[in-house]
Amino acid sequence: MNNRYVPALLALVLGIGLAACEREGPLERAGEEVDEAVDTMRNGGEESTENKLDDAADQIREGVNETADEIKE
Repeated sequence: MNNRYVPALLALVLGIGLAACEREGPLERAGEEVDEAVDTMRNGGEESTENKLDDAADQIREGVNETADEIKE
């Protein structure tokens, strides 16, 4: 790959990453909580690995959004 494409590729990856950090509304979060509760009930009371990963991703997203807000100020 030519070095001239690296900055464009980096910008594309960063743009996609920032777009993925969109904020969730309260209804969307409530819906996710209901989905997780139903999924947990289906697994016999244990939280699934998928739900644990979703929770971790949500925490990371919230941290990124908080950091972005601090940078804006």
